[in-house]
Amino acid sequence: MNTPIRLGTRRSALAQAQSGHVADALSKIAGRPVDLVPIVSEGDTNRASLSEIGGTGIFANRLREALIAGECDILVHSLKDLPTAVPAELVIAATPVREDPRDVVITREGTPLHALRPGSRVGTGAPRRIAQVRRRAPHAEVVDIRGNVDSRLARVESGELDAVILAAAGLSRLGPESSLLREPLGLAEWPTAPGQGSLAVETTTDAPAELLAALAELDDEDTRIAVTVERAILAGLEAGCQAPMAAHAAVTGDSIRIRAVVYEPGGDRRIGLDVTESLNGGYIRRNGSGNGAITADGADPMHAIRDIGMSAAHRLLEQGAADLLPRE
Repeated sequence: MNTPIRLGTRRSALAQAQSGHVADALSKIAGRPVDLVPIVSEGDTNRASLSEIGGTGIFANRLREALIAGECDILVHSLKDLPTAVPAELVIAATPVREDPRDVVITREGTPLHALRPGSRVGTGAPRRIAQVRRRAPHAEVVDIRGNVDSRLARVESGELDAVILAAAGLSRLGPESSLLREPLGLAEWPTAPGQGSLAVETTTDAPAELLAALAELDDEDTRIAVTVERAILAGLEAGCQAPMAAHAAVTGDSIRIRAVVYEPGGDRRIGLDVTESLNGGYIRRNGSGNGAITADGADPMHAIRDIGMSAAHRLLEQGAADLLPRE
């Protein structure tokens, strides 16, 4: 059977680019063509500030409706935009190898963020980045912006803004040519959103076995473990994906290092956590891989991974993180 696999994706250039990478890889594995099915989400039509309209599901809900309705066979999401609650009919069937999870500062002259002159205009629409900029460069003016990567870069090139904060992964996947200069921000002092740099390939729980098997070959075990912990922290805090918080986890051998920070929206206060947890001598690694589906005996292979993230969230809450977060 050579019927095309229909891949639902947002219409933005970045979404199309990252979906195209997945489509090419999946086509080689499955031996079938993969066609992109553009879908318009609320986030593509509502131009209000993310801090005003909230971020939970704004880019994902319409795509998920299309998948459940049979308009496409799979979806590709930027994982950082995906709500932590997965509808019962759906499963994240693959998390490909993660790209660079860092943020970068884009400027005309390469001036570091902390060294920008007083009154410099720094553009970002994410509450987490707004709080981080106010801590790193309190003398700068934060400008709440929306728009695609090209439009944000253009505002720096024109001099309207002195800097913008963007995800390194998006720049890499889109590959725009620009004379602007980049300052990568280290994860130790500038952790990023849960799931940043990662993609999620989602399908229905009753998808054909051959499709699930092909998607499982796209899955990267270390990426899945790390982002599952990060998203469990987000869920444990009961905060949306636009909350002023950051969580980054990295797997090394049989352990995982977790950095998480909750920020006061104005950037004045923060509550942080930096811990290394064991993956139980590899037991979790051996039993936590796969495509995220429940096993035949009803077990959830990622339960122990989520528990690590939930424990980290509990520690943050014990330190008072709830006082800094808007509730979902």
